[in-house]
Amino acid sequence: MLLTIPLKVIIAHFFFSYISCCSLWRNVLTTPDIPAIAKYFTTKGRYEEVNPYLIDDILAVNKSLVKPPSAECREIHLTAIIRHGSRYPTIKNVKKMRELHNLVVQKASGEERWLREITQWKMWYTDEMDGRLVQKGVLDHRHLAVRLSKLFPSLISKEKLQDGHIKFMTSSKHRCVNSTLSFQGGLAKLWAIEDMAEAAFYLCAYELAIKTINSPWCQLFDEADALHLPHKQVLEYANDLKQFWKRSYGHDINSKSSCILFHDVFSRLDRAANEIRSGSNVTEAATIQVGHADTLLPLLTLLGFFKDSVPLTSNNYVTQGQRAFRTSRMMPYAANLVLVLYDCSGNLRLQALLNERPLAFPGLATNQGEEGAPLYQDVRDHYGELLQGCDFEKECQLFPSK
Repeated sequence: MLLTIPLKVIIAHFFFSYISCCSLWRNVLTTPDIPAIAKYFTTKGRYEEVNPYLIDDILAVNKSLVKPPSAECREIHLTAIIRHGSRYPTIKNVKKMRELHNLVVQKASGEERWLREITQWKMWYTDEMDGRLVQKGVLDHRHLAVRLSKLFPSLISKEKLQDGHIKFMTSSKHRCVNSTLSFQGGLAKLWAIEDMAEAAFYLCAYELAIKTINSPWCQLFDEADALHLPHKQVLEYANDLKQFWKRSYGHDINSKSSCILFHDVFSRLDRAANEIRSGSNVTEAATIQVGHADTLLPLLTLLGFFKDSVPLTSNNYVTQGQRAFRTSRMMPYAANLVLVLYDCSGNLRLQALLNERPLAFPGLATNQGEEGAPLYQDVRDHYGELLQGCDFEKECQLFPSK
């Protein structure tokens, strides 16, 4: 009989397991004293005997073995048929074990150490255990959930689970139901820890930004490997992904939210340029506009700055180490884009500065002029299509008129 697990049961199990004294991140029951016959235990063997590297790191994944058939392939679906985790013996085997123990205690004699240790060993298995999942079995599935999520992050993800794209089915046997709940609890704990890692990341950042101190929270990321926390570069990339898809190149509409600001900026530049050309004094020497990251990042995107040849995705972190789109450098607190119009003996030039550093206009790299300031007319020509269009009302209509 197969059962489906309701979401509220998953949540309840997660909170119960969250306060458990047993750690998710290491196999507390593993002992270095492994019997020589361990690899011959057939269906009663530990998972670690199949993958011995897990004894040292229970969350390790072997990506050199598990990888797409080729670079052109991407995973689109995963079906996993999984046995329940480690369990107690059934009543049948408990009875056999009890009979053997009683026989040895009552009848065996000799001075061998192993015999002495067996006679001193206490029979602790009971009929009530009858094949129930043990704590090691709970950990088996929690750890497996984390490893599979690491191997296939685009399929087993927090978003996929929340959106109902991951289905769980189980045998009605209690050890299978509890294994399924343990698997789900492992995922919930993993993502809760990732959320907490992000919170620690923010604590470190805010303490430096507000108090100019190196907070003790920052030390967690010096120990990222030991604590199985995401690396600081991974957390940075995760936030860059959010900004990329929410406010930047991820969707074309993101930058169009800056159409009004774009036209306002160029109207001011045009006014100053026209006043200079007519021999008049510039009536507005400077304009200071203060807004949000949501204000500046879409404008930078509309202007084409920091655009990588390959979009940022959850699957290409490894190849994006040298990406241009890095909000740590683009968008700190007080981030600023300054556009300075120069009169160079009758030639008007425009210089862009981001955070007080010269910034080359994309597409004008070979015609930047002195000090990275191309002719203003060249800049206008470059953005001519936007200057003729980029109508906020039209771009942001929910139901465009036919």
